[in-house]
Parts: sequence; C-alpha cells; structure tokens
Amino acid sequence: MSDQQGDAQAEAGTAEGQGPVEISEELARHIENKREELFEKFEIRDEFPETVIEEAEVRTEDVGSEIESEVDERRDLRELTTWTTDPVDAQDFDDAISIEEREEEYVLWVHIADVTHYVNPETAMWDEAVERGNTVYLPGYTIHMLPPVLAETVCSLVPEEDRLAHTVEMHLDKETLGYEEIEIYKSVIRSDERLTYSQAETRLEDPDLPLHEENVLVHDLADRMHEQRKEDGSLVLNPSRDRAHTIIEECMLKANKAVTHTLMWDRGVEAMYRVHPQPSPDEWSEALREIQDLDGVSIPGDKWDDPRKAVNATLEEAPGRQLDKIQWAVMKVMPRARYMNDPFGGHHALNFEIYGHFTSPIRRLSDLINHWIVHENDVPVNLVELCDRASDKQKAAEQCEREYKNFLQEVGLDPMAVNNRGIEVVED
Repeated sequence: MSDQQGDAQAEAGTAEGQGPVEISEELARHIENKREELFEKFEIRDEFPETVIEEAEVRTEDVGSEIESEVDERRDLRELTTWTTDPVDAQDFDDAISIEEREEEYVLWVHIADVTHYVNPETAMWDEAVERGNTVYLPGYTIHMLPPVLAETVCSLVPEEDRLAHTVEMHLDKETLGYEEIEIYKSVIRSDERLTYSQAETRLEDPDLPLHEENVLVHDLADRMHEQRKEDGSLVLNPSRDRAHTIIEECMLKANKAVTHTLMWDRGVEAMYRVHPQPSPDEWSEALREIQDLDGVSIPGDKWDDPRKAVNATLEEAPGRQLDKIQWAVMKVMPRARYMNDPFGGHHALNFEIYGHFTSPIRRLSDLINHWIVHENDVPVNLVELCDRASDKQKAAEQCEREYKNFLQEVGLDPMAVNNRGIEVVED
C-alpha cells in the first residue's frame, strides 16, 4: 500500500563488510542515461532552479537566532524527553516522538518538522514543491521535493539542537486507546537522541540504556494500537514488521488520523484527504481464491466474510515463501488511493472513516498542504487542483521506480543491494 511505503524503508540492510556495488564506467553511463530517459518520460525534475537553491540557503542562515525569536510565540517543549527513530541511512529526521503514562491516560506527542515556517505559498520553494509533488526514491538515487540544504538543516530534528516543530499532542484513553483530547500547535523542541531502528531494538532490550523505559512504554502502546487496528479490519500486508518499525508506523498513523479528524469534525474544512476505494466483491473473491490455491496456504473458514481480516489471518500462518504471492494477489485488485478535498469514502485498506497525511511534509506535497491548512485554518483556492497534482505525481513516481528497478535487474544489478550499499564506479 502506497500510504505506508517510504515511511520506513528497510534499515539499510548493509551486510557487514560489504562495500558499494562496483560497476564499470560504461554501465554507469548507461544507468545515468536510463535515469534521464525516465525523468523525461514521467516529467520528474532532477535539478532545482537556482532561485530555489538561493532562497533555501538564505532561509538556513542564522538558525539559532530565528528559533530563539520564535520561542515566545510557541509551546516550549524543550524539556520534554523527545527522540527520533529512522533508518540508519536517513539524511533528515522530520518526525520525533514523546510519551508519558498518566493515571488514566497515555499522552503521545508526535513532533513534525515545521516545514511551512520556511516554505509557504509566497516562496519559490513552495512553487517548486507543487511542481515536484513528492520526493522520488530510486535505488541509490533520490530526487527531493525540497532543497536538501533545507531538509537536512533547519527541518531536520537533529539531537541536542533546538528546532521548530508542528506538534500533535494526543491524550489517549488507557482502555480504548481512543482520543480523549487532541491538540495541534506550533512548538520548539530539542531531541535528546537520534536512534536507528536497530538501536531502538537494543534500547527495548537493555534496561540500563537511555530511553529504555520510554521505548518500552511507546512500544506497548503501539503494539496495542496495531492489534486494535487489525481487529477493527485494517489490512496489514507486512505481518513480521519489527518492534521499532511498529512504533513509528503506529504513532504516525495515530497522528495523521488525529489531524484529519480535527480538520473534518472540529473545523469542518476541506483539506487534502487520502481516499482509498474498496475492490468490488468479485475482485475480492478473485484475490481470495488465488490465495487459497497457493501451496501450503489456507484461509481460516471464519474469516471469509471480511476479506481484510481473511488476508491478515492468512499472512500470519502462511509459509514465508508464499508471502509475496499473497501480497501481490491483494495488490492486483486494490484500486489506487487518491488525494481528495472531501474525505468521504474513507480509506478501505486502513479501514479508517477519515484519513490524510501530515507527518512527512519534507517529502510529500499532501502533508505540506495540510500543515498550511492546520496552521492558517485557510484552504488554498486551488485545493482540488493540488489534490490531483499530488495524486498524479505519486503515480508517476511509483511507475518510475518500478521501471528503474526492472532496468537494474536487466543489467544484472540487485536493486536492493544498490539501494542499501550504493554504487562505486571502477575502471576495470
């Protein structure tokens, strides 16, 4: 499902002792030519205009003074224990979390880099983000939505430095995990530490390490949210995700859902909602029959009436060699999710009545637009056009990625190895 792709690309899978994938100069030119061909085909801009680069560089000057001048206008959360968890090769850290357990509630804070403080409709960077629509991730090559100089500095929640954030504070009932209260506000935070996924796993295991208690608490909460989602009928195509990924995925889903529920139910405003239609009954039946016919796979008899629960239960029990085939059978019948200014129709795969994106404004236009709407409480006049733009550019990015991976395989390269280890051009 495209909603969850990219949020946590597998932690660089770099095998110990393995260096970059070595290729010849001739193959390197061939690969570069292929990229340029794909960029032209899918209208993907690789280079930033000089005016956009210059604007980004100006906005990253004198960071400390600007943040200090903002403190009085924001919620000061610098004393709140906060940390980031990202892939080992992440270049920027655009989300952080904090957690507290109180007598009758959990309080979960999701802090997102306040990108719209720097990128707004009056800037060339905003126009360029609309043009690009999203960051495009190819194996070993990234085409950013925002200038990297911005994303990797003032919009990166690096440890031990003050940063401007857009915080979603959620008070959750201890029994139901439902929202008792949602607050969304501009803040100043100071991350205590940057963890990789593997480091987060270590913190969960070792009680003597910093952030152990916080990670255990947030994992217990995330695991309950995950099981609750499945019980409610949310489709979970990756049943073996590790604990660190579960923490980040569930916290971001909870924050995204909180924001879009606030926009629709509390404010009644249009926003960039994520709408995912459901397959027809015949399409679901076709997918389930294909899954049932796989060797060693059996769909539990009491699950057939709810296809999403049927797939979840089957994936948990199926032999590992069949997981890809089960996932593909489902993906083939799934309609494409789109961004729309009206949430109704809901998100079928997640089984959310209302859903939208907020937690990745560095890499998705939808999140950037929603940050602007939340803060300004004002909707861009061309919102429908922006929804269509974001949907179309996401589709183009996915097709480009698919064709590039196929090309790498055709020339004898493993896309995953290229992505995890990079490429080195050698003379021989």
